[in-house]
Amino acid sequence: MLMSSRASRVTSLLLLLLSLPLLAGAQELTGRVVCVIDGDTLVLLDASDIQHKVRLAGIDCPERKQPWSVRAKEALSEYSFDRRVTVDWNKRDRYKRIVGKVIRGDRDVNLSLVRDGLCWWYRKYADEQSAVDRMLYEDAERQARQQPRGLWSDPNPVPPWEWRK
Repeated sequence: MLMSSRASRVTSLLLLLLSLPLLAGAQELTGRVVCVIDGDTLVLLDASDIQHKVRLAGIDCPERKQPWSVRAKEALSEYSFDRRVTVDWNKRDRYKRIVGKVIRGDRDVNLSLVRDGLCWWYRKYADEQSAVDRMLYEDAERQARQQPRGLWSDPNPVPPWEWRK
């Protein structure tokens, strides 16, 4: 048992060390969510009353008119609307949106949507996530598929990046 506990601590330390390069350039934005645009985009109002459009990192939710898009938006609203959140971010996308991980209390909202089966883990951008987040998001999607939960209950869910084409 002692060896298992030590191995667990070593693994945790290694994952933390692998995450450090990503955390080095990270910024934090805190405020209240005033609008949920869709399943993976919201508007946050900061303490200076400045609105920031935020794209949730590491996930891709169904597009409007795509099955499960309404449920994904509802879930993001349940998790974040009119609540104080923190966004850990380090980039903007081509639309100038902040791309980040939304945290409410101790909940990773992005990860919750993956666990609920309401989005895809966006493997295309996995290298922008910490090693820990990559592992958590991949595992959450695998479990949602196996259950099957949310969009994974459909026989052939179409990923949004294919739908957009």
